[in-house]
Amino acid sequence: MRQLVEAYFTLIKILMALCMAGMVVLVFGNVVLRYAFNSGITVSEEMSRLFFVWMCFLGAILGLRERAHLGVDTLVARLPRTGKMVCAVLSCGLMLWVTWLVLQGSWTQTLINWSAQAPATGLSMGLLYGIGVVFGLSTGAILLHEMYLLLTGKISDDDLVMVSESEDLPEATAHGAHTGGHRTHQSTNQGGNRADTVPLPPRTVSSR
Repeated sequence: MRQLVEAYFTLIKILMALCMAGMVVLVFGNVVLRYAFNSGITVSEEMSRLFFVWMCFLGAILGLRERAHLGVDTLVARLPRTGKMVCAVLSCGLMLWVTWLVLQGSWTQTLINWSAQAPATGLSMGLLYGIGVVFGLSTGAILLHEMYLLLTGKISDDDLVMVSESEDLPEATAHGAHTGGHRTHQSTNQGGNRADTVPLPPRTVSSR
């Protein structure tokens, strides 16, 4: 089961990359053709819009799974485990409710617009709203799993904070790449434990 889940999220990453590549090719190619050859790609606008919408919703699914959505955890981080549990359950419940609204609305719009065709590509306009259904089902499954872990107590303290406070990579944050605007050097002893942090002088740029 875990392998199927990992394969599904790998597929999402591949689709996101394809959407990004398609947007770049269509938009850049259309600009070059228009200014250099007085021509253009007829389906560029519709397809790039479709790729953009799908990429955003797929990225939101992946961000929820990897806890990459930005948030402020200043208060939650100071609460005891019980307080964190209560906040996590409330947060998860609210997100489930919003996800249900998105799923319900997207399904309705998909059915309404399925017979409508885009003027340039001839594709069903339901495809533009169908990603909302994929988003609702995927995020709903993720949130239900999170709720199960919360209610059964099978979740660690670190996982109780369901947001990321910085856009930086976790490795950069963990190692403190910048401390108060100064570069730092961290030495380790033979046991692999981190020792003192020694500030290094700032870089200087010579000018002629």
